Parts: sequence; C-alpha cells; structure tokens
Amino acid sequence: MGVGRLKGKTVLVTGSGQGIGEGIAKVFASEGAEVVVATRTAASGETTVDDITAAGGQAILVPTDVQHQGQIDNAIDVTIKTYGKLDIMVHNAASFAGGMIEDYAPMDLEDSLSTNLKAAFSLAKASIPHMKKQGGGRLLYTSSVTGPRVAMAGTSYYAASKGGLNGFIKTAGLELAPLRITVNGVEPGFIKTPAMDLLADEEGQKQMAKYIPAGHFGTPEDIAYAMLYLASDEAAYVTGQTIIVDGGSTIPESPLFLDEEADGVTGLKA
Repeated sequence: MGVGRLKGKTVLVTGSGQGIGEGIAKVFASEGAEVVVATRTAASGETTVDDITAAGGQAILVPTDVQHQGQIDNAIDVTIKTYGKLDIMVHNAASFAGGMIEDYAPMDLEDSLSTNLKAAFSLAKASIPHMKKQGGGRLLYTSSVTGPRVAMAGTSYYAASKGGLNGFIKTAGLELAPLRITVNGVEPGFIKTPAMDLLADEEGQKQMAKYIPAGHFGTPEDIAYAMLYLASDEAAYVTGQTIIVDGGSTIPESPLFLDEEADGVTGLKA
C-alpha cells in the first residue's frame, strides 16, 4: 500500500479494466482512495476490482460505455449512492480507431471523437454539480503526445481528438478555477499496454524503443503516478495543464540524434 495521499477520497476512473486505466485505479486505491471502476467490459473491470480488494483496497465496478450519456450519469449516480461524494474523476477510456485521411471513414472518426473528446464534456457536466456541493474536486484526463505534440501516419482521428482534449482542459480549467475544481491531464508517450501490442509486434516495439531516450517503453504506473500528483492536495494550485510522460521521446529534433551509427552526427550516443 501507499502512504495514504488519497485517503478518504472517492475517485471514478473510466477505461480502468486494463492498461493505463487499470494502473491508475490500482495506484489510487493503494493510496487510500475508494475507486469506482467504470469500464465498458465487465469481465476486465471485475478483475481490476478483485485485484484492488485483494490488496486491501476499496473498489466497485460500474459497467460504463462513455459514448452514452445515460451510462455516464448512472456511473456518477452509483458513485454518489455508494460513497456519498465524488472527489476525483479520471477520464481514461479511449478509442484508437484509425486510418489514412485519404480513406476517411465517418464512423471511425465519430468513434474517436465520442470516446476521447465528447465524453470529456459529458463526464465533466455530470461531475461538476457534486464537486460544487463539496467545495471543490479534480477532473483529470488521459491525453497523448500524439496530436498535441507529434504526429503519426494513420492516427489523424485519434490525434484530432487528443488535440481537442487539450483545448478542453485549458478552457475547463479557466471556467472551474473559481469553484476550486482543477482540470488537468497527462500526455503519455509509448506505454506498454494491450493497445500498444495492437500497434506493433515484439520486434517492432524493440525498434520503436531505440528512439526513446530512456531506452524503453513506459508502464501504466508511470502515468498513474503523474495522475496521482494532479489528484493530490499538493496540486491544488495547478489547473489547465498537462504533464508529458514519454521517456523523453518528444525531445530530440530528429531520431538521428539517437542513432549511434549515424555518420557525421553528434548525438546522445556518439
């Protein structure tokens, strides 16, 4: 268990059946939070809950598809009925629907925007009234370096949704600051999750890791601990911001500066 930085706090985490969301739910629970696992797939969500309770934490499952306002409202209602309050809302659920712009598919774009961006509005709207009554709260979002910082062919839907999410974080942070509700996010780089396994096989991931200054992919816990700071009392004066957690992958001007075999280039490995 952790040191109790979130003791007595209630948190709802979307997309917490696997990957980054699972990591956030478990780290927050280890720090004393009462966790509501709000994820679309009940089986994986139940596993997260079982792992948390087995470790001595508190958690419940509320199957939730964030593309549907009714299911979002239900998740918030169950949270309030179960724990009496909502201190922290973490929107982590994401759609990775992709394709080249030339092959634009309206339904794939809608899937990305509905899950990654529109749900940010829906979850905030459902959470704010409860946080206002309590005198404050935290709205946290998993964004990405893809879109706000860098580009990758075939990810335009995802990139557009995450770029929009960063804009939402800033504006919501401005609007809600007088209510003592902070709004922040984390921008992950390459993180070892099931979604990453869909992007590249083991050999492909090894090649990708060569271009990360840290030399390896991050873990869900790396993102979770950045989120933990933003959820904590220590971050009470931080709002409208995002933290990049990418092992330095967005720092080099060119991958050449990481290539020890590049002729005539003075780089990190030269």
